[in-house]
Amino acid sequence: MSETSIIDQQAFTNTSTQIENPEFKKARLFNPDGTDELTERKLIGGNSTNLIQLNNTKYKWATKLKTTMYANFWIPQKNSLQSDRFDLLTEDQKETFTGILSFLIFLDSIQTANVPNIADYITAPEVKMLLAIQTFQEAIHADSYQYIIESVIPRELRNGIYDRWRDDKILFERNKFIAGEFQAFLDNPTEQGFKRVLIANYLLEGLYFYNGFQFFYLLAAQGAMTGASRIIKLINKDELTHVTLFRHIISETFTEADHDWVIEMTKKAVDQEVAWAHHIIGDRILGMDKKSCEHYTKHLANRRLVAIKIDPIYEGVEENPYRHLEERADMHGEGNAKGGFFTDSASYNQSNAVGGFDKF
Repeated sequence: MSETSIIDQQAFTNTSTQIENPEFKKARLFNPDGTDELTERKLIGGNSTNLIQLNNTKYKWATKLKTTMYANFWIPQKNSLQSDRFDLLTEDQKETFTGILSFLIFLDSIQTANVPNIADYITAPEVKMLLAIQTFQEAIHADSYQYIIESVIPRELRNGIYDRWRDDKILFERNKFIAGEFQAFLDNPTEQGFKRVLIANYLLEGLYFYNGFQFFYLLAAQGAMTGASRIIKLINKDELTHVTLFRHIISETFTEADHDWVIEMTKKAVDQEVAWAHHIIGDRILGMDKKSCEHYTKHLANRRLVAIKIDPIYEGVEENPYRHLEERADMHGEGNAKGGFFTDSASYNQSNAVGGFDKF
């Protein structure tokens, strides 16, 4: 670790108060006394045998979502990066490109390790299976970022991308917020801590990455980095299924009593996403600026809250300032990317069933 690192021994300590609940335990792995009767099935705290019996399922949305997640299967190496030229980017674009990759690879690496921790407490087999699929997809995403870095970025810059989270204070603080929630629950597994982890995942999957995604789509619209942007599009489609998964888990397990602290967490995530976008994108990228990034972040936050039955908290952000980029990247399920900035397609039968936002 470098002497200039901002990490200290308390870096990932979560200061939020958690409610002790000694009865909140992981699902049993081997449970001969369990039952698979649908009338007894619960998402959390059930008495499942852990048999993956999918002929009869309680949560019908999980079956539909599983089909979509299967249809979205892909691997990064099937997407050519030969035409991507890092040296043709402006210096500002290079800084933004590498900074966003650093952020993405950190949190998807954390996700790969953490999603199984969530699955440990899920007692509905049809939902537990979705988390297993998500874990695999998160590993694919981390592999994708490495594939982009190793294929496109000059060798002398690569280690700096992987290590940037250590020394960039703004990046570290936003990584610490989510990773800190995950670690706090592992250190002290309570029911309230688990709920906070669910919201942290929802915000990560549904809010944190999206200004970065739009930057890649903007480059592709300008004819640059189309291979990397195509991979980001595939990741984005996966992330939308993850948003849907956690939206359902949250909707099944939360009550109005949870709304205040969920709003508090959302506001903090929005503030951090806006600060990061101002820091890494700012007003120096043609087609994106501080004002549009902040508007877009608050627009997304409102949509995510409404999806879990909480009223919007930001005014004047009803329109999506980056809808034109999402449409050209085909993130609204229309079948073909408008404007055609993805010219060679991977050999996958990709599903558009997600339809952009929360269709399940």
